[in-house]
Order: sequence, then C-alpha cells, then structure tokens
Amino acid sequence: MDATVFSNISWRCRHMWRRNIDVGLVTWKTNVLPPLVEPVLYILAFGVGLGAYVQKMSYAGRAYDYIAFMAPGMVAVGVMFHSIFDTMYGAFVRMRYQKTFDAIITTPLSVEDILAGEILSGATRGLFAGLAILLIISLFGLVSYPAGLLVPPAAALAGLMFAGFGLWFAAMAPYIDNLNLPVFLFVNPMFLFSGTFFPLDGMSAWIRWLAQALPLTHLVNICRAATLGRPAAGLWADYAYLAAAAVLTCYAGIASMRGRLIK
Repeated sequence: MDATVFSNISWRCRHMWRRNIDVGLVTWKTNVLPPLVEPVLYILAFGVGLGAYVQKMSYAGRAYDYIAFMAPGMVAVGVMFHSIFDTMYGAFVRMRYQKTFDAIITTPLSVEDILAGEILSGATRGLFAGLAILLIISLFGLVSYPAGLLVPPAAALAGLMFAGFGLWFAAMAPYIDNLNLPVFLFVNPMFLFSGTFFPLDGMSAWIRWLAQALPLTHLVNICRAATLGRPAAGLWADYAYLAAAAVLTCYAGIASMRGRLIK
C-alpha cells in the first residue's frame, strides 16, 4: 500500500466536500425529495402490499410483521444507493465532462484532497438518505429506541465504504456506459441478496456464505437488529467489517483515481 494516499490528505479536503454539497443544495428538490419519497413507496409496495400475503417473519426468536422486517433494509439500501451513485456517476462526470478536477487541481488542494472530498460528500449524501429513511419508518412506528441510535454510526461507516467503491468504479471505467457493469454485477445483487427483503437463514449454505461476503449484508444486519430492538453482541463483527472495508475501499478509490488523473 502507498502510504502517501492517506498522508497527502489535509484539512483542505473539506473545501471539495463543501463545493459538492453546495452544488447539491442548488438542486435540493431532486436531492432531498427522492430519499424521503422512495422509502414510502417501498413500504407501501412491499410492506403493505406484499406484506398482506406474507405470514409473520421470524427474527431473533420472535415473529414480526413483514413490514417491520423489511423496513430496516430500506435504510441500508438508501445509504448504498446514494453513496455509491454519487461518487460513481458524479465523480466520473466531474472528471470526464465537466473537467472540475482539472480546475481545482490548480488550487492549493492536492489530488488526494480532491478525491477525499469526493468520498466525504458521497458519504454525506448516503448518511442523509439513511437518516431520512430512518425518520420515515420511525413515523410508521417501525423503530425501537434507544436501540435505533445504533444505525447512524453504521450508516456513516457504510457511506464511506460505498463512496469508496463508487470512486474506484469511476476510476476504472473508460466510458460512462461502462458503469452499468458494476451496477449489474455488484449493486443489484446486493440489493436483492443481502437479506433486505427475506431472511437468509433458510437459504442454502453457499448462498448464506456469499451473502456474508456482500458489504450491504452487514449494514442490513445492524439496521434490522437496531430498529427491532434486538441488538446482539455479534454486531461488533458487522461494525468491524464496515470499518475495515471503508478504509480499504477509500484507499482503492483514491489510489486508482489518482493514478488515472496523473496519467
């Protein structure tokens, strides 16, 4: 590992973070409303609609309504989508088409500062989306407090992790159309097979093993245990996974994009 990837990051990265957030605030209607409306649609479609045909779901030795089982997964999915897409598509556009990176590199910010700011702004969007969805499902009475307070730190770690993934994918894509590949091979499988909509306990052993390798599974585990008021000692392993993965993906994203920009 190249130690300069992290050592060259300074407090100036906050300026890139602030720049991206300010741009997002200009188009706040499209940046704020979807995180608030999207979970309501999922809850109505799956929780209320499909839930009417699904018996109680078993979790941690208790039976829950399907909507209560599914809603925490929406928090995790919101963090993933908004973090990874912001850096994957957003950073690619700023690099390739808007030439934003070329302009900012003439300032005192280093390349690492710019890329760290990209990850921080992507993580911020993901955290906001997760907290917005958490608020929505809280209004539905689907969150048990104070255990629900375990969700924000997990969402922050996951936001950094997924933002790092997004920057890494953007760095490797020759053209913007190539970004459809990680969406198809990585994002969509996590959306469907990370325990978001159904429990993994009844699946085949190889499916459970594969699901545990997916990053979203660990965020779903924390969100579900916290919102249902069933935190267990094993959650420390999920937090450790998110923290370690956040460091690795941020490193990979910054190192890969730095190499592309310098080249």
